Amino acid sequence: MPRRTATMLASTLILIALMCAGVFISVPYSEMSPGPTVNTLSDHGGEPVLQISGHKSYPASGHLNMTTVRVTSAEYNMNLIEAVYGWLADDRLVVPHQALYPDGQTEEQSNQENAEEFSQSQESAKVAALRELKIPVKTWVVVSSVIKGGAAQGRLHAGDVIKSVDGTAVKQPDDVAKLVTRHKPGQAVVFTVVPAQAQADAEKDGRTATTTKNVKITTRSAEDDHRAIVGIQAGTDHTYPFAIDIKLADVGGPSAGLMFSLGLIDKLTPGDLTGGAFVAGTGTIDDSGTVGRIGGIGMKTIGAHDKGAKYFLTPAGNCAEAEKNAPGGLTLVKVNTLHGALDALADIRGGKTADLPLCAKG
Repeated sequence: MPRRTATMLASTLILIALMCAGVFISVPYSEMSPGPTVNTLSDHGGEPVLQISGHKSYPASGHLNMTTVRVTSAEYNMNLIEAVYGWLADDRLVVPHQALYPDGQTEEQSNQENAEEFSQSQESAKVAALRELKIPVKTWVVVSSVIKGGAAQGRLHAGDVIKSVDGTAVKQPDDVAKLVTRHKPGQAVVFTVVPAQAQADAEKDGRTATTTKNVKITTRSAEDDHRAIVGIQAGTDHTYPFAIDIKLADVGGPSAGLMFSLGLIDKLTPGDLTGGAFVAGTGTIDDSGTVGRIGGIGMKTIGAHDKGAKYFLTPAGNCAEAEKNAPGGLTLVKVNTLHGALDALADIRGGKTADLPLCAKG
């Protein structure tokens, strides 16, 4: 066999062997890629994404698309070849498995966490939108959950409205922990609450609950720093002046909050916020309308661009990352608040794009 032929054969066999080895070598990475984008002003799965009843609403056309990211499952074992392909591809992002599933988190646990974050983002989106429109929303501090085996188990219940602790009025969820930790472990603390059922009955009848009771709980010591605790998580609950439902299956996490708020405002006000432009975006939102950073921004801008978006509302905290691989033709608009996003949409529909606060021009 000629030397040249032998060399080529040997090289081919080595390449095949390396490729075969790459298939069987697992690496501790996961992959992110662009997921579906959904127009919050339109239908999804045969029904409107945003549903309003009991208040005047308006038809809204155009696009205010929320964006998503696909990730490989917790059980997926990526091989070396797949990792190399992902590193080289423009529309894939290979990240450490630990970054997506910390501390050995299972698929079920991840889905549960994402569902809880999505539910909370929906509530914050409603509150932020209504407050922006000066529509009153009633808010209470409530018992979000009771830790199994904790001091409060059987004494307090999820949904109880916390009016005061030791006679001091509670206005924010953080107030509860501050008031409890004034005690030493073993000391009693008194919660004044509206029982969850009494609150639910009052809301159903459209009245304010007045039934309260005092609950005395003996504090225990936290394992990590020995502060006094009672074993509850405090949160907020809201009562809206009319019904708002957000229907979007198979989506999790908090990053659609901004786009839900904008969609609701568009439906609750005459005219179109976008002026016909295709706008997509992302960002968490809190009750006050502050927009927060999210993960997977690069994959979301690609997904939005591929869908046809021309403008992308980008949390200010994600601007630097988004600029790195922004698709051509997609304008990244920097937003810090819901009000700022509305101002940017006013510039877009008014053709004043030179006034937009940009991350970078696509």
